[in-house]
Amino acid sequence: MISEEGRGEKTHKKEIEEEKEFEELRKRLIKGLEFYILEERVREAMLRVPRHKFVPEYEQRAAYTDTPLDIGYGQTISAPHMVAIMCELLELSEGHKVLEIGSGSGYNAAVMGELVGKSGHVYTVERIEPLVHFARENLKETCYNNVTVILEDGSMGYSRYAPYDRITVTCAAPRIPEPLLDQLKPGGIMVIPVGNYSQELIRIKKDLDGNIHKKKKGGVVFVPLIGKYGF
Repeated sequence: MISEEGRGEKTHKKEIEEEKEFEELRKRLIKGLEFYILEERVREAMLRVPRHKFVPEYEQRAAYTDTPLDIGYGQTISAPHMVAIMCELLELSEGHKVLEIGSGSGYNAAVMGELVGKSGHVYTVERIEPLVHFARENLKETCYNNVTVILEDGSMGYSRYAPYDRITVTCAAPRIPEPLLDQLKPGGIMVIPVGNYSQELIRIKKDLDGNIHKKKKGGVVFVPLIGKYGF
């Protein structure tokens, strides 16, 4: 008969082996995204974030494929290549204060948390309460103390900590919400998908005089932004 101590050691050994396997899969995934990841900082950040910790257990084996994954409630975790693209468009630096609209499982916020470092902070807003709890648990388990998950209507932004150096939106809006433009710091950058059936990723730069400059960055497919300034 195997003792409880023996069972515990066996379980621990299995967990270590699984983590090593996930780490190898993560390395393979990131290597395969060389076409999308141009910045070394983004590559290193994505290597450090364990994506399998940010999906439901039944999706863990698919965590290191370059595809969106279901996280329940009609929502998805973005494909890794899209996370990389948006992070690079944001030009995130150490110390930045970031607002994210659409927390999902917390994965994208964790990657940004790596990029802004301990002196920066990511405030991420989610409207679906069970996903708020899911994201908080995932971020706590993976020790991201520089990310705060907030239950609110993200289409209105989050004025409490405005203005933000960077704003990112992980759901498609019918048009660019005015509150988000207002909450973006002069000199700041926002990345947001806009459109319904045909969506375009838009990069917005607010100059030091408060003027808005927009550039289209290609077609995308995101779940809709729901709320006062959404669908």
